[in-house]
This record gives sequence, structure tokens and C-alpha cells, in this order.
Amino acid sequence: MPVDLPMTDPTSDLILSETGSLVRRSILPGGVRLLTEADRSVRSVTVGLWIPRGSRDETPEHAGSTHVLEHLLFKGTARRSALDIATAFDEVGGESNAVTAKEHTFYYGRVRSADLPLAVDVLADMITSASLTDESLATEREVILEELAMAEDDPTDVGYETFLADVLGPDTPLGRPVGGTVAAVEALGADAVRAHYAEHYRPENLVVTAVGDLDHDALAALLTERLRAGGWELLDGALPRPRRDGAPEAMPGGIDVDAIVPHRLQRDTEQTHVYLGGPGLPSTSEDRQIMSVLMAILGGGMSSRLFQNVREQRGLAYTVYSFSGGYREAGLFGLYAACRPARAAQVVELMGEEAAQMAREGVTDAEMRRALGQITGTLALGLEDTTSRMGRLGTAELVHGRYMSVDETVERIAAVRASDVQELAQRLAASFTTRVDVGPAA
Repeated sequence: MPVDLPMTDPTSDLILSETGSLVRRSILPGGVRLLTEADRSVRSVTVGLWIPRGSRDETPEHAGSTHVLEHLLFKGTARRSALDIATAFDEVGGESNAVTAKEHTFYYGRVRSADLPLAVDVLADMITSASLTDESLATEREVILEELAMAEDDPTDVGYETFLADVLGPDTPLGRPVGGTVAAVEALGADAVRAHYAEHYRPENLVVTAVGDLDHDALAALLTERLRAGGWELLDGALPRPRRDGAPEAMPGGIDVDAIVPHRLQRDTEQTHVYLGGPGLPSTSEDRQIMSVLMAILGGGMSSRLFQNVREQRGLAYTVYSFSGGYREAGLFGLYAACRPARAAQVVELMGEEAAQMAREGVTDAEMRRALGQITGTLALGLEDTTSRMGRLGTAELVHGRYMSVDETVERIAAVRASDVQELAQRLAASFTTRVDVGPAA
């Protein structure tokens, strides 16, 4: 059974993972949460420091600050220059990076197990003691504007961001682009970034996850020491901030695919990039395993319905697939294809018909077997990657509030019935609301 991760337990050993290693969780002084999976079969460790605040948590006057802040944490601290931070990982053959998302930000490093103290020292220094100078903001602002310009040149990025905004609401916190807009980044001042940092980068928000050749207790002591060295006051008995709240929204009724008015974005490209879909399931939905199976059958691989019908049988597109995404109270699903402009209408018709047919007729036993094999195979391959496993621990803590092993996840997926998939397909087929086309003028 899944193991709940209560906020108040100071320490709780969890369960043996699929690799035979022990997954442990502790609440450290200050309310810092530490989750580890010790695996003695590897000689490396991936450690991630998570802040459960993302672009959706920005105030209007701080728009874009989460992504800007992620960049600035690599620009120097009271003890290290930007070059020092980069050199620290390069000198030991490690790697480091960061990700800003809508509901969290995290920083991670992957190093040899012998170099775990160095990785913790550098990442903790960045989290607690970022310089955030006016000069570093001025420099990094230009880098971020180049990043936004690069995304604007990519029709798939433009289409996806527009699709998310149209489904979730362009004026809502979830619908805003993670990276901010050019206007928001240009207008963002250093004081706003520093205010965002001071508000959210606090002990009660921090979640640390690590997987690899490590000792949980030694890492807990090291982490506490380095966070205190960075100036954080870590009080004994302090509790973590509660997990993100929010009641799941019901999927609204949609319209016929043919009746959707496309949101057209003109670009000088050889293909039209089409996104078609609508509201889906939130990240905490009990039906998320059903969604995984449905997406695998509909557009999750070379044997999927979309790939076989649109590409293999008709040759209308090179790339075609389905996708889904979930947030605390909302989600989305979509179908994507890239094709020559004259074929876009036919491709959209076929994508809509595949979804409608699944809702009408359901799926076959053979499709269910292939989907189960695809999903479980992907999960098994992920066990060989300590970074992937580190991410699973972070998601368990921040999103679900429970740890579920891969074996338990597989059991839940195996329990999905064809009738469950058809029922969810009926809900999705009735939820189409949005189409985005990126390409040359009609």
C-alpha cells in the first residue's frame, strides 16, 4: 500500500524500494523535509533542493520573478562567484541544473558519492545566500530575453504555451507562461526578485530529495550544518508549510472538434503545428493511472492509434502524439501533429475521430496489454537513473503526500480496466475546447 507522508512525523522510515533500498523521510530543524533512497549498487548521488513555489505563485508585480530567480541563484553567493559555482561541479565531473515549473522550482546536482558533501555545500549556499545584485540581474535579464526569443522561434514552444494559456486561462496564474513575457522580464526590478526570494526561500518550504550511494543520517546532519552556515535559522520542532491546497475542478463541457475556432499564430514555417484538446485531470486525481493508459493507447508510441492512422496508414504527418498534464486543481489533455498546411484540416479531423471512436467503442485487450507493457517498461528503465528516482521522491512529497513504489504503481495500472479507459475517453471527448495552429498564413 502507499505510505502516507504526514507533516508532523519528525522521522519515518518508509519501505524497501524496488531496488531493495530503504526510502527514508525526516523533518529536520526549521521544518526542512529530507527524503532519501540509499542505493549501494551505484557510486553516484543525485540530490535535489525543491521550493514548492512556481510561476503560479507570483504576484502581478513580481511576474517572471520565479524564472529570473532560478537563473540568478547560479550568478553568485556571498562565498562563491558564478564561475566558482560552475567550476565546483565541472572539477569533479558532475552536473548541475535547475527547473522552474508552474508549481515548484528545484535545483539539483549529480556527483560521485564521494563528492556529495561538495554538492550539498554548493546547492545549500545558492539557496540560502544568493547575492541577487542589480548587476547580475542586468546581465541575466539579457540571457533570459534570449531564451524567450529562442522559444519564440520554435513553433512547437509557441504553440504549446499558447495552448496551455487558452485551456487554463491566459489571465490566470496557471495560464501565465512559466518564463514570463518579454515585457514582464524587462520591467522586473531587483527589489521584486529579492522580495520573491525572501518570501519563498525559507526552511519550512524546502524539500530535499536524494538517491544513490548515501547515508540518510549523515546527509541530514550535513544539510542542517550547511543551511545554518548560510544564515538560515533552523528551529527545533518547526513544521513544514502545508502542501498546496486546492479543490479539483470538474472538466467543463466542450464542443465538437469541427466547431472549434482555431487560435492561429502566423509563422514562416513549412509545416502547420496543431494542438487540439481541452481541460483534463488534476495531478491528484484518482484516475491518473487510467489517463496514463489512455494516452499510451491514443498517442503514446509507434503502435498508438494516432501514429498508426495519421502517419503509418495515411502518411499525413511525421510527428503525431497525445499528451496530458496536471496541476493541483486543474489539468489538460492534448493531441499534437505537424503537417503541411494543406493537410491540417484532414489531420485535425482524424485526431478528433480517433478520440471519438475510443469513446464510442472502447479499446481492445491487445491495446491494454501493449499500454501496460509500455508504461511498466518506462518505469523500470527509470529505476536505473538516480535523477529520475530523485524526482519521484520530490513529487511524492510535494504533490501526493504519499510514497508509492513502482511495484504499487504497476499494480494500480494493471487494475485499470478497458471500461475505465472508455469512460475516461468519453469524458475527454466531451471536453474539447481548444485548437491552436502555428504556421504560414492560410
